[in-house]
Amino acid sequence: MDADTRLRTGQCHCGAVRFDVVLADGFRTIRRCTCSYCRMRGAVVAMAEAGGIRIRQGADLLSSYRFHTGTAQHFFCSRCGIYTHHQRRSDSTLYAVNVACLEGVSPFDFPAVPVMDGVNHTNDTGQPTRRAGTLHFTPAD
Repeated sequence: MDADTRLRTGQCHCGAVRFDVVLADGFRTIRRCTCSYCRMRGAVVAMAEAGGIRIRQGADLLSSYRFHTGTAQHFFCSRCGIYTHHQRRSDSTLYAVNVACLEGVSPFDFPAVPVMDGVNHTNDTGQPTRRAGTLHFTPAD
């Protein structure tokens, strides 16, 4: 996979929500998170700057969810339920985009995904974001 590819198209599972995204630094920003919501969702995300996501179709079908401080806003298709992206809590100028929604991309394309410590969030602790570990995928022979 070309880590320098920044412009991508994406959609939810049913195709009702379609979008274009410019990834801030290609796939070099991939990650997962350990916060209560991300832990249950299990998505691998890549970053896009504010204005880097353009909803081409289905904006009216996007629902959002906020929890804890209400700062982060998580978007998902109201028809199929797939999480497409969210505005980040630690830096509201960045959006995290579900890589599984991007055309030609699978979360299993990445052999190692950094996992960030969202349980001890930097906005709660005042400390720099801590890496909690790494998620590894090894294809079966």
